[in-house]
Amino acid sequence: MLKAQVKVGITMGDPAGIGAEIILKSLPHLKGLAEITVIGDNGVFSRLGGDALITKAARLVDLKNVRRQGFSFGKLKAAHGRSSMEYLECALSLICSKEIDCLVTAPISKEAINKAGFKFPGHTEYFADCVGAPHTVMMLLNRYLKFSLVTRHVSLRNVAGLLNEKELMRVIRITFGALKNQFGVKEPRIAVCGLNPHASDNGVIGKEENAVIKPALRKLKFLKRHLIGPLASDIAIAGAYKKEYDAVIAMYHDQALIPLKLSDPYSGVNMTLGLPFIRTSPLHGTAFDIAGKNLARPQSMIEAVRLAARCAGNIKHQR
Repeated sequence: MLKAQVKVGITMGDPAGIGAEIILKSLPHLKGLAEITVIGDNGVFSRLGGDALITKAARLVDLKNVRRQGFSFGKLKAAHGRSSMEYLECALSLICSKEIDCLVTAPISKEAINKAGFKFPGHTEYFADCVGAPHTVMMLLNRYLKFSLVTRHVSLRNVAGLLNEKELMRVIRITFGALKNQFGVKEPRIAVCGLNPHASDNGVIGKEENAVIKPALRKLKFLKRHLIGPLASDIAIAGAYKKEYDAVIAMYHDQALIPLKLSDPYSGVNMTLGLPFIRTSPLHGTAFDIAGKNLARPQSMIEAVRLAARCAGNIKHQR
């Protein structure tokens, strides 16, 4: 069991989304896991009847930044985007002051934060900019699979043109380090997917495997015994599912998301590698359509908190 000295911060996300609800539903499942600090607005929690639970099960940092008059769940507003970013700013200050060891972020609305004047695609880019981390990796995982993405939210037609040796090598190195230091895997085994069907059949179907992926793997000589690939994605993912590999390097977004959602649609977690602290989030969005209706499932949030606490604990143990 993890020791209680691990201190986990949780931001509420967009006030009109399901963030407050999934936090409230998660807290009873996290008892004894860690010291939990929730950064949000108590007025939103009180709308769900959870203000007493918050103060009982966690420390609440109440920014009081959501206007109660006229508030309703499920409404996209610039003001709520601004509140979302203020929770993140507060969380970063708590990280810097060592009041929390790691951070779990409930979903924000990219549209709302842009309407509020924050021109970041999402959490990852915001944190990277704030802490000066130029190279981050999006890892998506559930209880069965771990994927690191080489490209993220880009059009499929642009993926091939964005692949390059330098970025692929960087993603592999960061993933390898995270498996060892954060996940505690002594000898990580990493499968690298090809881009094309059958990993191109040695150039018959496409050129990216021979032109980019294979040269990158050859240059990572010190990781040679830890890497296998490029593999056809179905072979790589099936092997990872059978625990033959500890992680898979995916060339594009849906190469990872489809098997994750098929293998377990509810335990998925988004983890940012390359930051100076552990950051995780549920693998879903604000779900404005069901917000405030007591329909949100908390499993992904529960897994995100457990993972953050476990990885932060592993790092503490090494010091």
